Amino acid sequence: MAQTLIEHPNRQKAGSKATKSIVILLLIASAALITIVTVGGWSELQGAQPVAFAYIFLYLLMAFYVARWNRGVLPVAAALAVLFAVVAAVAAPSWFARDKAGYDTPLLEPSILGLLTVILVPVQLLLLAFAMRGFAQKWNVEVEVHRDGDYPRPGGHGKDPQPAGA
Repeated sequence: MAQTLIEHPNRQKAGSKATKSIVILLLIASAALITIVTVGGWSELQGAQPVAFAYIFLYLLMAFYVARWNRGVLPVAAALAVLFAVVAAVAAPSWFARDKAGYDTPLLEPSILGLLTVILVPVQLLLLAFAMRGFAQKWNVEVEVHRDGDYPRPGGHGKDPQPAGA
């Protein structure tokens, strides 16, 4: 009896491996940028710290699952990236507005926090694009391969019967 193995042919493609690596990198970079802005502007975030830490945790968790070829988290990563891109685009001008006399100075300079927040917008848009690209690559497709090279037929088991007279 032949041993049946499950293979994922789409995971072996160079494009899939590159997309997976880029998505992981973007998720970790996003988590790092959010951490820096959160810690650097801690005193000025006015209660947004739990949301920021939730994003950091979710992005790192999704990076872990993408590293394990889990395709299901990619649409979630894309949706969260859209949400955070909007939040970052709205928040960036307020950091630059705080770079004047009379405002409390956070741990990092407001102009640096503004720049990091502006950088978050294209990072989130790249995350959106690459997460959707990864989702379209169908990492979840499975193919049964028998150890003796016998591929199953679509409607049955074993090799196709030999044509008459062969």
